[in-house]
Amino acid sequence: MADAASASLPPPRLAYYGDDFTGASDTLATLAEAGLRALLFLGVPTAARVAQCGPLDAIGVAGAARSMDPASMRDELRPVARFLASLGAPVVQYKCCSTFDSAPHVGNLAVALEVLGEPLGAPWVGIVGGQPSLGRYCAFGQLFATAGGEAAFRIDRHPTMSRHPVTPMHEADLRAHLQAQGMAEIGLTDFRRYGDAGELQLAGARMLFDVTEAAQLGSIGRALWQKATREQPVLALGASSVAQALIACWRESEICSAASEAASIDAPQGPVLVLCGSQSPVTARQVDASSSVFDYLSFDPERDADAVIETAERVLGDGRHLLIQTTPPVVSGPSGLSPRHAALATGAMLVRLLRRVPSVRRVGIAGGDTSSFAVQALGGWGLQHIGRLGSGVSLVRCLADDDRFDGLELMLKGGQMGDDGLFGRLVGFPEGSPKGSFDR
Repeated sequence: MADAASASLPPPRLAYYGDDFTGASDTLATLAEAGLRALLFLGVPTAARVAQCGPLDAIGVAGAARSMDPASMRDELRPVARFLASLGAPVVQYKCCSTFDSAPHVGNLAVALEVLGEPLGAPWVGIVGGQPSLGRYCAFGQLFATAGGEAAFRIDRHPTMSRHPVTPMHEADLRAHLQAQGMAEIGLTDFRRYGDAGELQLAGARMLFDVTEAAQLGSIGRALWQKATREQPVLALGASSVAQALIACWRESEICSAASEAASIDAPQGPVLVLCGSQSPVTARQVDASSSVFDYLSFDPERDADAVIETAERVLGDGRHLLIQTTPPVVSGPSGLSPRHAALATGAMLVRLLRRVPSVRRVGIAGGDTSSFAVQALGGWGLQHIGRLGSGVSLVRCLADDDRFDGLELMLKGGQMGDDGLFGRLVGFPEGSPKGSFDR
């Protein structure tokens, strides 16, 4: 495990764990675009690896805890908690999905905070309840989210998240949602208080912050940072809005530069492969909108992948872009494949395919669990930000000891993220790809 002192490096301002790879890479993008030195590790790094990377303003660790039961989460998070605490960062964050989808039996957020807080010594907990840049809003503790358009739905009535196949959201009050997972009493700073003069008063051991507009993030960031630097370490829970809030505070204090110019993304060198494990309506629209650019294959994770790999190798070997859509796993009956195991099988198929087609140097992966397990299968040790492809979606560079995967460009996309033209931009169409529809 890394030790900040042995590496002789100054502590970062923020240390975080992302409970899936799509969200963790979005926080990486948020930090990098603010001009901060940030790196995302794909597991707890060694002290030598940390020293090799040099001084960093923010350090993240990506994992897959959102798909785990509480016992597995504890096993996953204990070494991460020790590592993050060793860095000496004033703020440690558990980066969850912006929709807070979780349950007592899987992706339990109360368990996550309990484990991450242990080596920090009973830290104060701040929960940032919304992210307006992604269409996520929290008002009077109630979470709302858009669904690929302007309309916002209370999360328990959201057309997708209320029916999520693993963690459906049946409670919109985030305090009640978290308390059902085992978290103790949570206070609330509602949105009416951000206009008051002076500092926010943070009573109690845990506080949920409403977020109804981006302008409120500066007040939240000041509250978190002042608490962390004047009194005690802060353990934060939330999406990339935690980083956005801190960045707003740091800019006011002139310890963070103004936003850097958005990095441009070069056209891909070779054919692009997109792997869709997401079954969301948003992803379905993105697939349909890019049909004139990609060849299409369907992949059933419950069956032998050899035939799909053979066809995919031929298409990609001809220099054509390819989109592979996984079929929904069948979970009825003892032989059914769970979503987790379907994602693992999809990741294993991806590694086999990439080894057979070395010309593929850019890969898009849609779906939180699919992204997490696919990137883990690649065996890399870190991710660097390249540029932003859309709201909540960025392009990153895989850092790996294996030459085949080192430098591989990856787009990691949650099911609800991105507009219809996203996959077109991935292959070099600035405005997205021409419209069309797949013949499936």
